[in-house]
Amino acid sequence: MPIDELLRDIAVIDADSHVVEPYDLWTSRVSVKKWGDKVPHVVWDDELGSDVWTASGQYLGSPGKTATAGFDKPWPDHPKRWSEINPELWRAEDRLGLMTRYGIYGAILYPNISLFGNSHLSSAAEVDPQLGLELVRAYNDFLIDYCSADPHRYIPVMGVPFWDLDASIREMERAGAAGHRGVIFTQQPELYGCPSLGDRHWDKLWALAQEMQLPINFHIGSGATENKLLPPEAGTRANAASHPALQFLGNARAIAPIIGGGVCHRFPDLKIVSVESGVGWIPFLLQALDLMWKESAVVTEHPEYDLLPSEYFKRQMYACFWFEHGDALDTAISALGDDHILYETDFPHPAGMNPGPASSMVTATEFISQNLSGLPEPSLRRILHDNAASLYKID
Repeated sequence: MPIDELLRDIAVIDADSHVVEPYDLWTSRVSVKKWGDKVPHVVWDDELGSDVWTASGQYLGSPGKTATAGFDKPWPDHPKRWSEINPELWRAEDRLGLMTRYGIYGAILYPNISLFGNSHLSSAAEVDPQLGLELVRAYNDFLIDYCSADPHRYIPVMGVPFWDLDASIREMERAGAAGHRGVIFTQQPELYGCPSLGDRHWDKLWALAQEMQLPINFHIGSGATENKLLPPEAGTRANAASHPALQFLGNARAIAPIIGGGVCHRFPDLKIVSVESGVGWIPFLLQALDLMWKESAVVTEHPEYDLLPSEYFKRQMYACFWFEHGDALDTAISALGDDHILYETDFPHPAGMNPGPASSMVTATEFISQNLSGLPEPSLRRILHDNAASLYKID
């Protein structure tokens, strides 16, 4: 079947797409009278010349920095005010039309202001645990409301107050009952005073996720990040082009401890997703883990570990890609298997599948036609739809 006909027949699922949070997300749902400026809100910053998210005087991010799809200037330039952000990026109903034009049926929705592991909200929890919990619940409730525009096409995944294990369990049960299909988790909880991912402290959470069939999603940027990688004389654009690549690779911080800590062994039906990370580097990581697994004689210490790291990955882990093509992608598909790769657009982030006057990117339909048409039809269906549909229980 020609690729254009095939794409009309496949309901493409975007495995990593981002909401643009409204400025009143938290102030309309969490008591400002009680918590004051500790509730995340937006103010104008004269020094930066843009709107910024802030809480307790802490800078949380600029709304427009990650809402650049279709913007007329190259990254790191971005919309400075809400009025400069295209409504198709933030209004749920309008966005559905844009998705259709770009060739996307459904979208797994993630945050858009560095809440990929709720790390910013953990600071609020240090002020008051109840505040941190209320902020997480408010985001999860907002996302359910947003998805109500079309629950078949919008798929919500929840944040959890990971700094409180019992509260996380309760929130998984509450948000799962409301319709969330997965859990967003930080790749480095130890940065926030919690045990590392491989610690048995988290087993209660993994067990519930396995029981509820909620995939655990590790989005890049949910651990240590270095946004100022280069010296000032290198320039802002060279820096903006350099540090994202390290963030893509950063999900190795999740894959290695999850496998090495025995999480995959103890919870064989738990599903793990590496989000916005790309896939080309993962075969190298798995070969390196397999090598050191053997050379370090891990099985003498853990005879119960009956698989190699690469085999644990192929049993229960997944990764998303969007810009990779050619040999890099072909090798990853061959090494990992087409049943463990998901397609995403990273909408509406810089360098996502978002064409515009200042971007070289193309729509999903164009990218797939140009770069994936050589895949066998069953592989294409698995990567574009079936894998995500199975993971996130999409009809």
